[in-house]
Amino acid sequence: MKIYTKSGDEGNTHLIGKKVPKTDMRVEAYGTVDELNSLIGVTLIHLSDQHADIRKDLKKIQQELFDLGGDLANVTDRDTYYMQEAFITDLEDRIDVYWEESPPLERFILPGGQSGAAYLHQCRTVARRAERRIVDVAHEEQIPPAAIPYMNRLSDYFFSASRVVNVREGYEDTFYDASRNQPE
Repeated sequence: MKIYTKSGDEGNTHLIGKKVPKTDMRVEAYGTVDELNSLIGVTLIHLSDQHADIRKDLKKIQQELFDLGGDLANVTDRDTYYMQEAFITDLEDRIDVYWEESPPLERFILPGGQSGAAYLHQCRTVARRAERRIVDVAHEEQIPPAAIPYMNRLSDYFFSASRVVNVREGYEDTFYDASRNQPE
């Protein structure tokens, strides 16, 4: 079997159930989910064994994102989806654990710190973009009911995990201070 099919050479692709332009909102949505999944793979490289719990979470999240991508690529009438409400509950449980491990947050912080934490911040921003793309689809077509809440919670997860990585690695948060407050 060859990796190339040449079927997309004219700017179209196949969803499960119909052929669409590669710019179709569903393709944009699952493409952004796929981009996030790839970024998680990069993030895993930057997390030491000290963060085994987060590494375990991320590997599970990669599986869930693949499930979501499959759901988004399927336009056939469906009663069941791979994306489940339980995925949201699991994320909330992990967020609560990491939030307790981090110092209280009273100000906005800037992304950064240890490289793994910085990549988790980038995952957060890509998750937010994926969420916006999924919302676009939801305005026009049926999607898994858990998709938008999952993506919303996922960005919170990445934020919480990034802060924990920095705490464990001894990096302090860099607080946002409006440019207008900066000395010249």
